[in-house]
Amino acid sequence: MISKQIDKIKDTLPDSVCLIAVSKTKPVSDLSIAYQAGQRHFGENKVQELTEKSEQLPKDIHWHMIGHLQSNKVKYIAPFVHLIHTVDSLKLLIEINKQAQKNDRVISCLLQFYIAQEETKFGLNLEEANELLTSDEFLSLKNIQIAGVMGMASFVDHQDQIRKEFQHLKSIFLDLKNNHFRNNSNFKEISMGMSGDYVIAIEEGSTLIRVGSSIFGGR
Repeated sequence: MISKQIDKIKDTLPDSVCLIAVSKTKPVSDLSIAYQAGQRHFGENKVQELTEKSEQLPKDIHWHMIGHLQSNKVKYIAPFVHLIHTVDSLKLLIEINKQAQKNDRVISCLLQFYIAQEETKFGLNLEEANELLTSDEFLSLKNIQIAGVMGMASFVDHQDQIRKEFQHLKSIFLDLKNNHFRNNSNFKEISMGMSGDYVIAIEEGSTLIRVGSSIFGGR
């Protein structure tokens, strides 16, 4: 079932899009099946679960932190995390930089933007991002790499609204690319789209889709 679903999804993806299997709350046995099916990118919401699974599974897995990240938890994932999708403050970036330095590596991060109509989502707006990216503190950070942007659409059935929100994130990406990352080839990722809306997200320019229930089934 899991491997069939992965193949089915991957068959529909353009080469420019990477599938991240969202494995939060799923047992290691499920992740192993996905791994056997060739899946190498996995996304987790909680630091503890991420570190525990990384210890039990093969070392060539790319682990994505896709949940809200507290500064005091960064140290646990800094040695191995592939990409942190949910950076929403300078304070968090400073901590990631500090822990990356300790581990002698550069950690890739995405700036998370608030694009939904819901009150519960975390994220920056464009003004805050511009302020962050032009600050002296940010410019002094040498062990982080801003690789792009991330956002979550509203949890609604209105496809037009979801599409507009994805278009909004794409426009933020282009704005930042032009103003801050014009000569930076590493700034190229747009993380948007989940099981229910990834098809729309891809149409609107997503490069990373975060798919859980369509692979592993519901909770």
